[in-house]
Amino acid sequence: MSHRILIVDDDATIRTALADALGAPDLVVASADGGAAALAILDRFAPDIVVTDVRMPDLDGLALLRLLRERAAGVDVILMTAFDDMPTVVSAMREGAVDFLVKPLDLNELSALVERVLADRSAREADKSRLIDAPVADDRTLVGRDPKMIRVYKLVGQAAATRATVLVRGESGTGKELIARAIHANSAQSDQPFVTVNCASLPATLLETELFGHVKGSFTGAVSTRRGRFALAGRGTIFLDEIGDTSLDFQTKLLRVLQDREYQPVGAEEPERTEARVIAATHQNLEAMIAQKRFREDLYYRLRVVEITLPPLRDRPEDIPLLAEHMAERAAASLDVERVVLSRDALARLSAHTWPGNVRELENCVMRAVVVASGGVVRPEHLSIGSPQDSSADAVPTLLDLEREHVKRVLSATEGHKGRAADLLGVSRPRLNRLIEKFGLE
Repeated sequence: MSHRILIVDDDATIRTALADALGAPDLVVASADGGAAALAILDRFAPDIVVTDVRMPDLDGLALLRLLRERAAGVDVILMTAFDDMPTVVSAMREGAVDFLVKPLDLNELSALVERVLADRSAREADKSRLIDAPVADDRTLVGRDPKMIRVYKLVGQAAATRATVLVRGESGTGKELIARAIHANSAQSDQPFVTVNCASLPATLLETELFGHVKGSFTGAVSTRRGRFALAGRGTIFLDEIGDTSLDFQTKLLRVLQDREYQPVGAEEPERTEARVIAATHQNLEAMIAQKRFREDLYYRLRVVEITLPPLRDRPEDIPLLAEHMAERAAASLDVERVVLSRDALARLSAHTWPGNVRELENCVMRAVVVASGGVVRPEHLSIGSPQDSSADAVPTLLDLEREHVKRVLSATEGHKGRAADLLGVSRPRLNRLIEKFGLE
C-alpha cells in the first residue's frame, strides 16, 4: 500500500530537495508552491501527510493547517519553520500539527519523522476495527482479565445482590473506591445516593459531625442544624475510605450504627435510624492494629461480612495493556482531545514497570501521555514513569509537560547549542539554563 505526501513551500529548490529525500517505492510525493495551491489539489491528491513551510506569501502554513483540520481532518501535518517562528509553532502544535522541523532541514531527520508518522497512521488504522460499537469508557467500569480480578468481580456481584456490609482491602491506588461504586451501581439501590467520606482527612470530632450531623447550638460554631452523611445517603451507600485511620472512640460509635442501625447526631437527644449500606476500605493491616489495641476487633468482624481484597497491579501485569488502553480512552474524552492509540513499544514499557502507586499511578502516567502525544499515538518517549509525582493522588497533567517537551525538542534540533536554542526559544541564556535545570535536561 502506497502513502501520499504533499510538500508545500514557496521555494522550488526546497520542494525538489524534499521530494528527492522522500522518494521511495511505497511513497507518492507531490508538491505545491503555496497554501492556496495545496488546497487546490487536496481533494484530487488526497495526501496522508502534508509537509508545509510556515511562512509563505499567499496562505501561510498555520492558516493552511486550520483549513486542513476542517477539510481533511485525517491528514497529518508537519510544519517546517525558521528559528523565529517558534511562537507560531507552539500555537500550531496546540491546533493539531503532528510535529515540526527546524530549518535548515536535516533530511535524515525528515525521513525518520515521516516514517514514524506513517507507522502511527498504521497503528490508528489497525485500531479502528476495535472501536466499532465499542462501549463508551466509564469511570465505574472494572477492567482486568487476571484470575485474581475475576474473583473480585464475582464478589462484587454477590455483594451487590445483598445489603451486606463490605470491607474492601488493598494497597493505596488499587481502586478500592471503584469497587465500592461498582457494588452500589449493580445493587437494587443504585438510584439512591452514593456518599463518600475520607476518614483519614478529618479529625475524630469533625468526622463524627460529618457522618452523624449536629443540632443547632451543640458546639461553638454550630449556628444551624446540619444533616450528616448517613442521613444524606438515605437507602443508598456510604463509603468510608481509610477506616483504619479512625479513633477508637469513633469506632465505638460506628459499631453501634452497624449493630443497631442507629446513630446519635451531635447534641441531639434522640437517635436517628439509617438504612444506608456501609462499605469500608483500608490499606492498613487491621489484624496487626487489633493486636496493638488500635482497632476494635468487634468492629472488624462487623465490617468484613463480605471482604474483597484487591491485588496490586504488579501481581497482574497482563492487565496493564488493557487498563492503559481503557484509561487512554477515558483521558482523551475528559481532556476533549482526539482519541490516541498506545504503540506496542509504549505498552511494552508500561508492562515492564512495577507500578508501586498501582492503578492510580498508571492512570496519571497515561493521562500525561495523552496530553503530550503527537500524531494520535503514544510512544515510549511520551511516558513519564518512575518519578515520585507519578504515584501522587493529586498529580494532574499541566502545561509544564508541554513546556518541557518543547525545550527538549529545541535543544535536540540545535544539537545542544545553548546560544542557538536560547534564540530559538526567545529567552536569555540564564533563563535557558534555569529551564534546563528545572526539567532535568542537562
